[in-house]
Amino acid sequence: MPNKNNKEIFSNNLKIFMEQKNKSRKEICDDLDIKYTTFVDWEKGNTYPRIDKIELLAKYFGIQKSDLIEEKNDTNKNSLELTARDERDIKKHLDKALENLENDEALMFDGEPVEMDEETKELLKASLENSIRLAKTLAKKKYTPKKYQKNDKSDD
Repeated sequence: MPNKNNKEIFSNNLKIFMEQKNKSRKEICDDLDIKYTTFVDWEKGNTYPRIDKIELLAKYFGIQKSDLIEEKNDTNKNSLELTARDERDIKKHLDKALENLENDEALMFDGEPVEMDEETKELLKASLENSIRLAKTLAKKKYTPKKYQKNDKSDD
């Protein structure tokens, strides 16, 4: 289906990120204070969210707004995608970083320890995970020889 409409594109991308982040409809609705029926309509492609809700979801998933609203070219999958091993490495690095943050003096501001509420901890965790994932992807791109990288030009 080459000419998908915006609702379908958003719906497909939303499902992808829900699966990647292992989030249920209810969990997202509860976390973001979104009506469940509204969310189901977005997920099914019946309606399209307002930009403020797209921004809210992007921030929640730790992604760019464009990741939710632009169609992804599935044929452009290549050797630079993260593997199951990469995902395990990301989890390992994230767990280690979070373990270090459990130390009461891990975060300081003006020489004083900073206490974080649960929401702040979750946002920090999402940000750390996104940063580790980005670093892993950039490293793969940088250190994978060009002859092993698949791209659109190889079809010429």
